[in-house]
Amino acid sequence: MIFLCYPRCTTCQKAKKWLEAKGVVFEERHIKENNPTIEELKDWHKMSGLPLKKFFNTSGQLYRNLKLKDKLPTMGEDGQYSLLASDGMLVKRPILIGDGFVLVGFKEADWKAALGIE
Repeated sequence: MIFLCYPRCTTCQKAKKWLEAKGVVFEERHIKENNPTIEELKDWHKMSGLPLKKFFNTSGQLYRNLKLKDKLPTMGEDGQYSLLASDGMLVKRPILIGDGFVLVGFKEADWKAALGIE
């Protein structure tokens, strides 16, 4: 499993502690230093079943500075993938990629269900 996170993000810290407490084995990947590629984003988007907009960190400073709230609705998918791949800080986090699932953001109930944890 791959756990994409930004170490200074409190939600990522909470998710990491939760994974460790549940004994889940994962490879941690710093989303800013090793941001996702276009190909990875396309695969994860398809596997997640979520709208592409859910992959954007809409509460982030960079998202606001680039005025993406106004630009995204008129931007094609390829442009959105390129934008997400350009800077890890634009990508919502944490992301947990496992065998057959992709979880975006930390919602404990969703993570329990995907990992088969009671």
